[in-house]
Amino acid sequence: MGQPQWLPHLSIHSSVFPFFSQIIWIIPTRSCGCLRQPDTTTGISPMATLTSGSSGDSLSPARKRPIALRWSTWLVTAAVIGYGVAIAMHWDDRGMLWLQERFQNQVTQKASVWLPDYQVDIDAKVLPGMEDDEASDLSYHPGRKTLFAVMGKNPFLVELNLDGDVLRKIPLHGWSNPEGVAVLADGRLAITDERQHSLTLVSLDDATTELNIKDFPHYDLGPSANQNKGFEGIAWDPAQQRLILGEERPPKLFSWRTDGRSDLAGTKQELANDDLDLRNLSGLGVDPRTGHLLVLSADSNMLLELDKQGEQVSFMTLLGGFNGLKNRIPRAEGVAMDEAGTLYMVSEPNLFYRFHKQ
Repeated sequence: MGQPQWLPHLSIHSSVFPFFSQIIWIIPTRSCGCLRQPDTTTGISPMATLTSGSSGDSLSPARKRPIALRWSTWLVTAAVIGYGVAIAMHWDDRGMLWLQERFQNQVTQKASVWLPDYQVDIDAKVLPGMEDDEASDLSYHPGRKTLFAVMGKNPFLVELNLDGDVLRKIPLHGWSNPEGVAVLADGRLAITDERQHSLTLVSLDDATTELNIKDFPHYDLGPSANQNKGFEGIAWDPAQQRLILGEERPPKLFSWRTDGRSDLAGTKQELANDDLDLRNLSGLGVDPRTGHLLVLSADSNMLLELDKQGEQVSFMTLLGGFNGLKNRIPRAEGVAMDEAGTLYMVSEPNLFYRFHKQ
């Protein structure tokens, strides 16, 4: 297994490392007797001082101080390093949200998705023959009662039943790196291409065997703060008549007003992102019952629920041992929810998950 998940993210907190290194550097000079200089007034060496006296003598106050200083210095160092790691991993924010969840009443829980109550019932089901295709997003189609997943490395759509069985594959011609898919009100699919920074609206039916980008309207999503980390997630919000778009890194949310039946007009608008405290954004979904937004982060191993005001409500940790998962979801890239509240996810390279509320 590779290096721990938090190591790459610690680089953004490198400003605190010189402080750590200075603390660690001064520890030996304060606590190790071998680095103390001889007493020039008495000519007695530190080693002689340490070994003098009978073995039964108790330590004098002067001799206790270096030991106490040594332990206190190490404890302070450990505390500072632990705090830095907690900041890097966002444990402080997750800890606050965990505490907030503990005080939520039953009315609030029932009015939300409430992710802590979900348990996996299909765990890491393999999508056959797609090991090298990189599952990138997932969306629920209410008209067909199926799921559509998009593969980013070798562009194509996959239609799945609700058990994660493959119904058909539809090649996507003209797309470079499709990373997001959402089903609109009229059954059309909105597909984002991260490399091209574009959004395309496509139509399909039972007879569709392939799609060509030239045959459909597409829209420029504009530049991203990091051109190599563009628009990764997309979801249709029926209650507020808008598309929600998610930029991968730094995580940002945008909306594009539409009735879900007409071509897009205007342009995208940035949403408040104050509570979007994640290392990256890898997928988006909307609960059709509450209108709450589901924000997926592969790097944070986290699924976050936001209410209509964009405030954090609940979260799910995508690590083994939580919510019934046997192992960590390797790289969660897509999330969807149906009208019954069943939760679906896909992960790279080709894994399918389903969760039910207990």
